[in-house]
Amino acid sequence: MRVLLINPILYTAETDEIPKVKSIKDTMIYTMCLGFLENGDVPVLAAASDYKPETEEEYPFEIVWMDTKLRKIFKPRCLPWMPGLSRYVKKNKEKMDGIITSEVFSLCSLTAVCKAPEKTVVWHELGAHNKIMHCIPSKIWYHMVARIFFRKAAIVARSEKARQFISRFCPQVREMVIDHGVDLRRIKADTGKENRFVVVSQLIGRKRIDRILEAFAGFSAQGGEGQGYMLDIIGSGDKEQELRQLAEKLGIWEKTVFHGKLSHKELAPMVAKAKAMLVYTEKDNSMVSIVESIAAGTPVITTPVPFNAAYIQKECLGIVKEEWGREELEMVCRRNEEFVQNCMAYREQLSAAYGSRLFAEILEELREDRISWRK
Repeated sequence: MRVLLINPILYTAETDEIPKVKSIKDTMIYTMCLGFLENGDVPVLAAASDYKPETEEEYPFEIVWMDTKLRKIFKPRCLPWMPGLSRYVKKNKEKMDGIITSEVFSLCSLTAVCKAPEKTVVWHELGAHNKIMHCIPSKIWYHMVARIFFRKAAIVARSEKARQFISRFCPQVREMVIDHGVDLRRIKADTGKENRFVVVSQLIGRKRIDRILEAFAGFSAQGGEGQGYMLDIIGSGDKEQELRQLAEKLGIWEKTVFHGKLSHKELAPMVAKAKAMLVYTEKDNSMVSIVESIAAGTPVITTPVPFNAAYIQKECLGIVKEEWGREELEMVCRRNEEFVQNCMAYREQLSAAYGSRLFAEILEELREDRISWRK
């Protein structure tokens, strides 16, 4: 099966200045493409050239880089316009067995459903209106554009929250949810846990790493259950110096290690050995770091904010609580074996190969519908 994946935005940019990276091989959509490859399919990725890495890379599948236009209006970090996509889809749609495009609120998805509606599946992530300009553009798009142009499009959500949201505007939303997958060949699970917690995050305000430090300080206080535990913080950002100072003020400087930004190869074993991954974010959708942690057999303590929280709670893959703290850290230690075994049992469902097989089934259904319609 030859599949076109349209995903112009390869990674999150906090400002309009999109940071340059050396590689895109750690991105979620790249991993999904690998999942299709693993199943014997032929993926083709269409992405915005704004996200092209600084260094030349070789990829096991085709990537079509497309220029964005009118960047001041259609900002590449949130609503990119790639005029070349329309021509590309029109020219190549007969060669494709299916098209998977990211987000309903997207000019690229609008192009796909207009040029090849019978072959397109929209993979939707957002679970609420985009807050830019007081939600006005978002509300116009979902209430008018989505209801008119996406009414016959097959929609697959990436989380239950996203499914409930988009079902208000589009009638053809599947019950099935397909989350961001991971490459299990790169993530080795480990049930032999050490007395360590791990944080994999940008060190920026909305991630609230300060609250993680405060919770860990309470947990590791003298006489508590947390004696001998360490906290590994992986990532960089503008709050790093403040967080270092806070760790010293809280008296946990010797128990807290700031590793900076590490490669996936370097951080994966640290995540696999940790008793739990810690998340305190105030604003996120689905988080790939959570998916990779569970795939490594490591439970997660998180706020309810990430969309992954729904299945963490349902499948008992960790602890979900609004303002978690010392007690939750103690609980994840006491019940660690139970949580770890649950993660190991759930691991296969998080693979990119598993997700791509589900997409292949949907695309095959669309193909059969086209054949039936022609008859």
